[in-house]
Amino acid sequence: MSIFESLTLAFKNIVSSKTRTLLTMLGIIIGVAAVIVIVGLGNGLEGYITESFSSMGTNTLTASVSARGSTRTLSVDDMYDIVEENSGYLDLCSPTVNMMGSVKIGSETSRTSVTGVSEDYFSIKNYTLSKGRGIQYSDIALRAKTCVVGAYVDMAYYGGSAVGETLRVGGQSLTIVGVIEQQSEELEEGGSDDCLFLPYSTAARLSGGVSSYTVTVRDESLIAEGKAALENALEDFFGSDSFYTVTSMSEMLETMTGMISILVAVLAGIAAISLVVGGIGIMNIMLVSVTERTREIGIRKSLGAKERYIMEQFVIEAAATSALGGVIGILLGYALSAVASKVVAGLMETALTVAPTVGAVGTAFGISVGIGILFGYLPAKKAAVLNPIDALHYD
Repeated sequence: MSIFESLTLAFKNIVSSKTRTLLTMLGIIIGVAAVIVIVGLGNGLEGYITESFSSMGTNTLTASVSARGSTRTLSVDDMYDIVEENSGYLDLCSPTVNMMGSVKIGSETSRTSVTGVSEDYFSIKNYTLSKGRGIQYSDIALRAKTCVVGAYVDMAYYGGSAVGETLRVGGQSLTIVGVIEQQSEELEEGGSDDCLFLPYSTAARLSGGVSSYTVTVRDESLIAEGKAALENALEDFFGSDSFYTVTSMSEMLETMTGMISILVAVLAGIAAISLVVGGIGIMNIMLVSVTERTREIGIRKSLGAKERYIMEQFVIEAAATSALGGVIGILLGYALSAVASKVVAGLMETALTVAPTVGAVGTAFGISVGIGILFGYLPAKKAAVLNPIDALHYD
């Protein structure tokens, strides 16, 4: 009997008992669909995090300095000198002052994010201005009472005409000189467009000093060397590594994606347990099938069918059942992925696509077929070694 004939016979047997076959394949279907959805969710989450970190700049380093207990205090000029001395690795630098408290806009109070920055900060973050101008060196030098706001602040509080208007931060009145181009798809309170930037010199006077610096490297491939150069320079300055911390966005991104990959692998492994359960179900139903078809096996062996042909028939039938379950599981997995994309996007209020990969689909399908062959071997072997005389007399 050829492989094609064995496949034809296998599918005839599957179709002849649809309900039993569907119940047999259920574990395979659930397992394949679950693996596809989980891996797709992991890929979507990795893509979302990568995009988020990219918008913050994966070529940036953040140096946080705390000179408490040190005999030396790092000034802004000292940090600029360090960047200049390591210009082979480091490029732009911006002192950053994150200010706590509320923003007073007219009679309304907002929790807008407020950050003191230098004139280079907008280049570091790849921000473009839709109106007005950005922070200038003269603003820094003169501790000017100026600021640049995000698109949300511009539209929500000023109806798109924020330039020239004033607001208050820390009791200080600031004049809006520019508006940053919209960063996110939707303008919403607390989003990336709900922000305000002022000269770091002005912010330092209001909040008590500069303790953080954002530094870029000349190329993303030099991120490790740039970080090492900055750490070494700061250690030389303080004489210890206890007074500073240097972090890179790319390292944080790698850590986050690594954690997600491990979590996805664990969840996919748990989901794959149902594939094993499905394999046990296939083995069970094939053993029942061998018992039901004992006389058929006896007739075929008495007519000269070799053991390997009998074994081949039952293994192919088990593999076909498992493969069909795998195909149904793939279709179900894609359907659930589409639903999950909408549900996750609705819950997180952001675009996150649950995207199954060809590799995950191929692996899940291959495992399902392999499980069918593996768990179909024992029933096939049992059928192959039946004594034809005993089989013919079986009732």
